[in-house]
Amino acid sequence: RIRALRCRGGTRGTALAARHRHTPTVVPCQAPATHHVDACVSYHVTLSGPNDLETLRVARTAMKYLSTRGGDERLTFEEAVLQGLAPNGGLYVPERIPALPADWQDAWAALPFPELAFRIASLFVPPTAEEGGIPPDDLRMLMNKSYATFRHDDVAPLHQVSPREWCLELWHGPTFAFKDVALQLLGNLFEYILERRNQAQGTHTLTVLGATSGDTGSAAIAGLRSKAHIHIFILHPRGRVSPIQEAQMTTILDDNVHNLAVDGTFDDCQDIVKTLFADRAFNDKHHLGAINSINWARILSQITYYFAAYFALRKQTDDADRMQVVVPTGNFGDILAGYYAKRLGLPMSQLVVATNENDILQRFWATGRYEKAQGGHVAATLSPAMDIQVSSNFERLLWHLAHDTSEASDRAADAGDHHHRAEQSEGLRRVLPGEQGADHAEAPVKTASSLPWDPLLPLLALPPASWVHPYYKAHHAALSLMCLSPSRPQSSWRPGLCHSCVPPCLGDGLTDRRGSIKERGGRGRKNGMM
Repeated sequence: RIRALRCRGGTRGTALAARHRHTPTVVPCQAPATHHVDACVSYHVTLSGPNDLETLRVARTAMKYLSTRGGDERLTFEEAVLQGLAPNGGLYVPERIPALPADWQDAWAALPFPELAFRIASLFVPPTAEEGGIPPDDLRMLMNKSYATFRHDDVAPLHQVSPREWCLELWHGPTFAFKDVALQLLGNLFEYILERRNQAQGTHTLTVLGATSGDTGSAAIAGLRSKAHIHIFILHPRGRVSPIQEAQMTTILDDNVHNLAVDGTFDDCQDIVKTLFADRAFNDKHHLGAINSINWARILSQITYYFAAYFALRKQTDDADRMQVVVPTGNFGDILAGYYAKRLGLPMSQLVVATNENDILQRFWATGRYEKAQGGHVAATLSPAMDIQVSSNFERLLWHLAHDTSEASDRAADAGDHHHRAEQSEGLRRVLPGEQGADHAEAPVKTASSLPWDPLLPLLALPPASWVHPYYKAHHAALSLMCLSPSRPQSSWRPGLCHSCVPPCLGDGLTDRRGSIKERGGRGRKNGMM
């Protein structure tokens, strides 16, 4: 009996127990804390000989990435980052969800944010260039470089706003947007991969395309400005981004930065980007790269702050394992990172989606149908980053829920066709409510109908006294806080955590483009305050 496979001096997380001829059994094996665990590789064992144990051959297979819409394509991490969107219109997902080290809760508890990001990324990024990965020393360097630009040592500090409610501050990066967490890293990844390729085989260039409702564009430009061999083109809907973020984008005069205003909505901008990526000839000619959260590296980098929030919360409460996380959601990338964190093994009781008037996700959980509102209208609200009708990353969630990764090569996931519709299968109907919830914070009364383990509670208007906290002036955080409190009954003691995507001080500077005071469902708005 072979008890464990050892490679390069360390137990690699797999043990083999062969009991019968031709029926070897693979079982998990805990690795000693002193050894590094390659969670991003798998080991395929082949036995041959009369007793099945005479010859042992181990094939080491690095993590690959495949399209949510099927096909035989299997990309390395490097290829998935550079390509962004699959040729068939799908989004790349890891072929499997790796396992956390057995001692992660103790070993990672005191790590600084860049090192925590390195540990998590190492689960998905192979350790050699030959496998399309990044050597550990280089990956750690990229993390340190990316987060050295943040104004807070913790990168994403946790701020308590009430006895049982916290906000995760994701706005300490160069552009004050939560996208900085991902896009500072993605810009450095692009630069690193291109430099490595150019050293090996000539000159490689990248044309980065992105659609934005404000924060992605400014953060992407900040991450890519003046990068060698890279040009970035950002499309934004004319008149539908905040004045601050428009200025952040359009006042950057670097030669490799190009801004395009589109007469339409964010969805129109995103459709243009996806159409260009689907044009194989155009893509091959211009070497397109994706900066939106359709790029897997964006999602991977955002997983880190869920772990950082958990460790910070453990210092303040004994029941951090039961935390409920509310995320203001537009393109579904932020909360999808939370889903991956939960799949990896991060303890949390709930992930809750907070939406504004553009409530396609709320309607999906209520009806089981994923489709645009009648007429395809995208409402312009005080939270423009959430003014999206088609959440691209939702396709990744549907794929994971509907398909087992080991069978993904046998069938395509039809989760995002051109009609932007999807039906929940019976399996999804059983699983989705337990993983995600959605609430709507535009009207004074709304039911949390997609949180099945809580009573159906009305989303009542918060009392005026609560408005004094500055987070209620930051529209995205206010939406989350409004969805947080009603989703937990008074008898619930699990801590609630919401994401604050922009600084509260910016709330005073953002005015309602439709008037300084707008009555909606009985609630007034003035100067951006909820």
